[in-house]
Amino acid sequence: MAPGVDENRAPADKSADGLGVIDPVAHKLIDRWHVGSDPEQFAISKDGRFAIIANEDDASASIVDLGSGQSRGKIKVSEEPEGVGVNPRNGEVYVTCEEKGEMFVIDPDQQRVIAKIETGGRPRSVAFLPDGSRAYVACENGGYVAVIDARSHKFQLPSGSLPMGTAVSHDGKELYVSTGRGNAVAIIDTQKNEVPRSPLPSARGEGEGEEWIVAMIPVGNRAWGIALDPSGSKLYTANGASNDLSVVDLKSRKELRRIKVGDGPWGIAIVSK
Repeated sequence: MAPGVDENRAPADKSADGLGVIDPVAHKLIDRWHVGSDPEQFAISKDGRFAIIANEDDASASIVDLGSGQSRGKIKVSEEPEGVGVNPRNGEVYVTCEEKGEMFVIDPDQQRVIAKIETGGRPRSVAFLPDGSRAYVACENGGYVAVIDARSHKFQLPSGSLPMGTAVSHDGKELYVSTGRGNAVAIIDTQKNEVPRSPLPSARGEGEGEEWIVAMIPVGNRAWGIALDPSGSKLYTANGASNDLSVVDLKSRKELRRIKVGDGPWGIAIVSK
């Protein structure tokens, strides 16, 4: 989220910044760890031992030991780090930085930046194919989804429409992108090799679209964070402006229902039973 005061919300309480530890059985907050200033998204390392957190205020990514809650290091990136993703193939950590439109690739073991990729367009989130060969980055202001060759750390420029959250199907054949104020989820065919150039169509059918766009599914207002259920059959979107959660059936390509939640929902995490 960009710095500044949102007129619709109370001033941020910086003393509350941290990583919450929740008991998923009891549905209770059991601890809170200080991890940095204004933590945004985070991801769990490939070996499951650490959390890597984007700290927006101090342009860094923190590494926290999940066993003890202790800091294990901090890596400098550029201004306004937001999205964090872990390559399932080699464990490299990708951090999106909104201000300068950059993606930093981090080796978590050596705790150093091994590549910097200029995506432009205010990158928000990142998702990987299951084999780790390709990363997809939602670039909100640029209105496109950036495609990155995760082996060479090279960037290709596709197009999009106010993209926010990203998720990849279990078989790697589809990419799901929430479109923010577009109030829809775009389903993209990852098997297409061509680089799309025109904007994503809106949920109302506006725009030109490309063959790589399988479907546009209308959901709640300002769809942001998204997540797949463990079976891969349903997708959930957090709708920040309508204060609800959309449940999408991926087989029928339809929104099944909306569930009212708290004010301004932003992200979703799903715990397997």
